[in-house]
Amino acid sequence: MTIVDSRSLITGPPPDVPRTHHTTTTSTPLPNPTPLPTFTTPTSGTDDRERPLYVSGSQAERQARAGRMSSPLRRGTHESWWSSEMGWFNAVAKTIPTYRVLDEEGHLVKGTRVPEITQEEAIAMYRTMTLIPIVDNVLYQSQRQGRISFYMQCAGEEAAIVGSSAAMSEGDEMFGQYRESAALIHRGFTLDSLMAQCFGNVEDKGTKGRMMPVHYSAPELGFHTITSPLATQMPQAAGAAYALKLDEDRQGDCVICYFGDGAASEGDFHAALGMNSVLGGPCIWFCRNNGFAISTPIIDQYAGDGIASRGPAYGLDTIRVDGNDALAVLSAVREARRRAVEGKKGVLVEAMTYRVGHHSTSDDSSMYRPIEEVKEWNVVDNPIHRFRAFLVTKKWWSEEEEKKLLSKNKNDVMRAFGRAERLPKPKLGEMFNDVWGVGNGEEVPAVIMEQRAELGRLLKKYGDVWEPWRRERKRFVEEGEDVMDCDGRGS
Repeated sequence: MTIVDSRSLITGPPPDVPRTHHTTTTSTPLPNPTPLPTFTTPTSGTDDRERPLYVSGSQAERQARAGRMSSPLRRGTHESWWSSEMGWFNAVAKTIPTYRVLDEEGHLVKGTRVPEITQEEAIAMYRTMTLIPIVDNVLYQSQRQGRISFYMQCAGEEAAIVGSSAAMSEGDEMFGQYRESAALIHRGFTLDSLMAQCFGNVEDKGTKGRMMPVHYSAPELGFHTITSPLATQMPQAAGAAYALKLDEDRQGDCVICYFGDGAASEGDFHAALGMNSVLGGPCIWFCRNNGFAISTPIIDQYAGDGIASRGPAYGLDTIRVDGNDALAVLSAVREARRRAVEGKKGVLVEAMTYRVGHHSTSDDSSMYRPIEEVKEWNVVDNPIHRFRAFLVTKKWWSEEEEKKLLSKNKNDVMRAFGRAERLPKPKLGEMFNDVWGVGNGEEVPAVIMEQRAELGRLLKKYGDVWEPWRRERKRFVEEGEDVMDCDGRGS
């Protein structure tokens, strides 16, 4: 047994040594952050629309008010007010304002600047915004009927998703979370491709029938495959932005990464923003703050002033925008893209919106929020109604055109739905492909071949005699014959 003299252990400076404070000089001065623009908090005598969104109070009082909606509140912000000016900042000194162009009735806010938008561009946005609710309704109900396994809607967030997608360029890269199907459609993704992925049929070129519904992939459109784990797309987006920065042939391109307020509670959020802020690369971090992380309201997620308040901590230019205002989102993301590309850096956009639908088909939101609250949001601050009012005011849209569009959208969706449901699933052997990268003539790893052979053996034994398997085999191309014989070689 070794005895250690306690006097030989270093436990700190001797008690008789005076305390000293060391300072290190540097020739490089600390950067001066751009201060938050001065905004005067409206007085009690101003118009109701200019009053602060939240009044001061304790956390208990804010919780008590969470379910009461007498005005279109922006969940997740404290004492934020509407502003007709884009209030960019990279240092927080006061409460962050929320930029908007249209009010809840679709009228222009006094003093605002309407973003440059042609009639064709505006109608294209509106077509997508009115198409996605029909897609959502049909696929949501089909899941309830057992025709697909899962679905997630983007109800209530159409303006945030379509407006941001419309602000991006053709060569840009997109990283989605779950609800960005409207962004993908606006980018050129067809209804046939969307339905193919949700049904996992033979035309599902992106995920080949191996991913659950709404996990879209479209490399030809710059849309990276959606993955289930929350916030994992964020470090990937930071890496893609850094790659764009280094690629001389991709100068001028940009990344946009979608995420929700719940994803901002994940460690990947901080890892991604930290990487992007240090290494650089043009990236728009687009937060859809819809008030809930599944069933967890924002008041139980963070105590700060929303997600936008975190941007300055990473030195990111940041803006908060009314996510139910398609024009405000379009304008803000255009400016965000300009700043990101010119500065080769990240920019944070927080879009304040509200999730009207359930989190997914696995969720019942009536268990944690009043149904009346959802109905009020859908009536008082409906993003589609707001944008349509703007189009009508500009004389770009009419009731007759509205009826024709809704009829066409419904017919297109039902046609694509019926077609996708009738198509067979890919070859059963597709489930074993792409797990390892195997070149021509190379050996497929033994573990893959063993699993494939086992499935083939079971199909030979039970595929024709057990009714569930006999019925399911008919849904696949070649009815599983492709897995009943394998030689271990890459194709």
